[in-house]
Amino acid sequence: MGSAQSKVAQLIETYELASMGAELERAWLGNTGERQSLRDLADRFNQALLMAAIRDAGMDVIDGEPANFYRLLTDDNVSAGKRIEARNRLDRAGIDVDTLEDQFVTYQAIRYYLTEVRGVSYDSESETEQVEQERGTIDRLRSRVETIVRDTVDRLNTADKLAVGEYRVFVSIDIRCQDCGMRYSISDLLDRGGCDCE
Repeated sequence: MGSAQSKVAQLIETYELASMGAELERAWLGNTGERQSLRDLADRFNQALLMAAIRDAGMDVIDGEPANFYRLLTDDNVSAGKRIEARNRLDRAGIDVDTLEDQFVTYQAIRYYLTEVRGVSYDSESETEQVEQERGTIDRLRSRVETIVRDTVDRLNTADKLAVGEYRVFVSIDIRCQDCGMRYSISDLLDRGGCDCE
């Protein structure tokens, strides 16, 4: 295993991004502030690749433009025209956009690099604690919605504005993955740790 098989390690060397490894590690562990997710780190790394390609091509850009180029290349909500315009501008500067996009990494590649190459481990207990804390927040909100609905139905029933016998209130929260179309209850999704397509 190790850096020879890590796409991230190879790209750090190719693009001379020596400080990037330590930067990713600090951000993942939250050593310099709020902990960043692996997905955020993948975006951060991919933007660094794009900035390095722009630097190597000697392309003149203004502040914030590389981040905007990345958004134009990767965001599903960007129109085809805007994406083509961005690709053409990068291409005119001598950047092989197809190759660059093939080099963009996933969060799994970042995880492999951090855990297998750099030997970093994130305390999964605190990760579990965070999930349980968020689950508690959702459960409290669900209970609150249930109480509000029950009180509203009772008031309307008492005022003869609604006819209802004995009843129960059900509040369900489902999440539908836009990538694969799978639907999960929030509880099931939290238990699984994510969608099966990821």
